[in-house]
Amino acid sequence: MAEAYLGLGSNLGDKAGMLERAIRALAATPGIRVAARSRFYRTPPWGDTDQDWFLNAAAAVETDLSPHALLDACLAVEARLGRVRARRWGPRVIDIDVLHYAGAAVEDERLVLPHRFVRERAFVLVPLAEIAPDLVIGGESVTQALARLDATGIVPHGA
Repeated sequence: MAEAYLGLGSNLGDKAGMLERAIRALAATPGIRVAARSRFYRTPPWGDTDQDWFLNAAAAVETDLSPHALLDACLAVEARLGRVRARRWGPRVIDIDVLHYAGAAVEDERLVLPHRFVRERAFVLVPLAEIAPDLVIGGESVTQALARLDATGIVPHGA
């Protein structure tokens, strides 16, 4: 079993309900066991900022799937939950990204691991730091990477 970390986000409809459904669907996927999950965090939009706020979360999974098979499982969950890819960084009912996979380095047309922007996005690092503060990605821990970023506006959901 390999350890991997996923980032989840939603900014359409019942955001919290959608994140819960996605985590349950991942846990029900053969070859994936959800080992830990963060709280949900309300975050401002990033990239394309003309859209509603997001709820973001992170999950640690244990998997016997390869990195590409894990990506396929995440994409299948997105599709089952109604994800439509209309515009880059635009609104989405659910987004599931493979952030890190047991130290694997992958770079092809389908998958880049560790995730290309993981250390540049506070909305990813805040929930990830809750469940894996000492995880090292790109030579620095999640906590160290987060310390370099502005996490203004990222708050636990319901706080």
